[in-house]
Amino acid sequence: MAIRIVQLGSPRAPGENLRLGTVRRPPRGVPRSEFARRDFYDVWLPALSPSPALVSEGRAATDAAGWNRFARQFRREMKQPEAQQWLSVLAAFSHTTHFSIGCYCEEESHCHRSLLRELLAQHGATIVPLEA
Repeated sequence: MAIRIVQLGSPRAPGENLRLGTVRRPPRGVPRSEFARRDFYDVWLPALSPSPALVSEGRAATDAAGWNRFARQFRREMKQPEAQQWLSVLAAFSHTTHFSIGCYCEEESHCHRSLLRELLAQHGATIVPLEA
């Protein structure tokens, strides 16, 4: 049992099961009834996405200093009680079922989902390792 960290819209892995969208906005131009069928997400969980202002800052981060600033601010946002509760719940679920969380960003290393990977691990989650 484990959490898979994915790019939303990518094909689902065998046995992936439920996919959670940790994004601020639903996919543009996609009817709600198509989100799961098009491999975006089954359940929307914006509580684990950056705030709207921070999303903009993350997109504008073009160097290491900008990314580090984004990462610090995102970690600060994830210290809020609601985010901490979700991280704990997902970590607990990771020991009993397979599921995934994700974002639209192409490159995980420059996406908040890389930070979620770290935060979930700190909460004791079982996580599928990055593929080489």
